[in-house]
Amino acid sequence: MLSLIVAKARNNAIGKDNQLLWNIKDDLNRFKKLTTGHTIIMGLNTFKSLGRVLPNRFHVVLSGDKDFKIDNENVKVIYTPNELEQYIKDKNENFIIGGGSIYKMMLPYCSKLYITEVEKDFDADTFFPEIDKNIWRIVKEEDGPKDNNDFTYKYIDYERIK
Repeated sequence: MLSLIVAKARNNAIGKDNQLLWNIKDDLNRFKKLTTGHTIIMGLNTFKSLGRVLPNRFHVVLSGDKDFKIDNENVKVIYTPNELEQYIKDKNENFIIGGGSIYKMMLPYCSKLYITEVEKDFDADTFFPEIDKNIWRIVKEEDGPKDNNDFTYKYIDYERIK
């Protein structure tokens, strides 16, 4: 089963120059809590932006660069989207964590979305696709705690309408 986790701005912005647009400590803690013990699936740029292999998670990296290899038992590099089929069919929850093209490609295969909605527009070069409200229903929504940023945010969890 695939789930997707993302923090996105009101205008669907998610990144610029392969970097996040904000630093929300509570959101990072939520990401860690939800994904720990699970497989996380990402594109090569997202993997590189992490700066390290995240503990207690198995990483699947989809790369168009056939020469990209990494020697780490917690990382599997794949080179075609077809190799993700086992994670789509898996009864365990696996998380799509970015970037933009991976979100767009894998959204049709996801059963759940864990969205952090930042209530501000940002200048960006990477965007999250629109969420079709005819396909997704909100199952949980809560305001994020106040932090040092100049914006508010909320957590919205969606499930695919069967």
